[in-house]
Amino acid sequence: MISRFSLAILSISIMWANLLAQSPTPASPEPPQSAKPPLLASSPPAAPSPSPTRKPTTRQLVDSLGPADLQTVITLLKSSFTNPDAITDTELNRATVEGLMIRLPRGVMLLPSKESALLEASSAFYSEVLEGRIGYLRLGSLNGANLQALDKSLGNFVAKKVDALIVDLRCSQGTNDFALAAEFAERFCPKGKPLFTLRKPAARQDRVFGSDRDPAFRGLVMVLADGDTSGAAEALASALRFYDKALVIGQPTAGRAVEYSDLPLPGGKILRVAVAEAVSPEGRSLFADGIKPDLPVEMPTIDKRQIFQLSAEKGMGPFIYETERPHMNEAALLAGTNPEVEAWGGAQPHPGRGSEKPPAHDPVLQRALDVVTSLEVYQKR
Repeated sequence: MISRFSLAILSISIMWANLLAQSPTPASPEPPQSAKPPLLASSPPAAPSPSPTRKPTTRQLVDSLGPADLQTVITLLKSSFTNPDAITDTELNRATVEGLMIRLPRGVMLLPSKESALLEASSAFYSEVLEGRIGYLRLGSLNGANLQALDKSLGNFVAKKVDALIVDLRCSQGTNDFALAAEFAERFCPKGKPLFTLRKPAARQDRVFGSDRDPAFRGLVMVLADGDTSGAAEALASALRFYDKALVIGQPTAGRAVEYSDLPLPGGKILRVAVAEAVSPEGRSLFADGIKPDLPVEMPTIDKRQIFQLSAEKGMGPFIYETERPHMNEAALLAGTNPEVEAWGGAQPHPGRGSEKPPAHDPVLQRALDVVTSLEVYQKR
């Protein structure tokens, strides 16, 4: 009978035999470490397997086609596609126009009629003195009536010793009158300086807009902007940023700082084409990319428009700072409620008390006020 010790020895022997059988047999004995040449002290690492390449997009594939490829694609489609009526010259022309409008979204537009081309939303001017010392100007549309309202407000600000301005361009959209935009800029920028330039590559001639009057305000300026800031208002924002060192707060502008030409089509529709691009005082084109804010602040567009509508009656004051959250107190304990939890929406409202929507809040304007206050404190130190 085999003893337990013998069985253990036999098991260990079998285990080592299996391990040796699984181990690769070296092709030749390894030389001593000291005998190896320095550069061959270790075998070179195995080449990494090539990572799978990302599949190119349709746009990338189309962009990679040369003139010969493009012409061949059209020829092959006309001769091989199962539905010949889909590859007619008319369909090819339509595809070309549609493709250009997609690739040039701010430079080429198709309008249904001449009347629609003339439609332009007009936004009213609004002004207010905030915290007793900071002027708030919402310029609205850059038109003659709002320019007169601006002059009147700036005169009132001087009498009230306002030394800081917040220029709100978040509802200045659709303006294509760069000459009038230059008049707005003159109220803030130094005399004799170029404000912005309209560059027209087709004519190879630049149209420079400059200031020919002394500014009506000299002091700290903040600019509020977002995607509704478009056209000539973007050129105005660039001039304020360059000459008044104004901080732009909010979101990127629309990237439509161009002069458009409306070209009639035989069927009555209008082809709107960007024929000249606005260039900032430092020589940067404002077309397509627009103006990036110095201090990005998010705000829903629907909240902003609601606040602007309500400000005509309530002013901007109620929408600047968030209301203080309620805290637990003795009355809440007796009533069996928790106002802190209810404020976060984690509890049902008290019976008999309707749920109230939190008031609208303008974090962009609040950030501008905070910056102005911080700069004033710093300058007084």
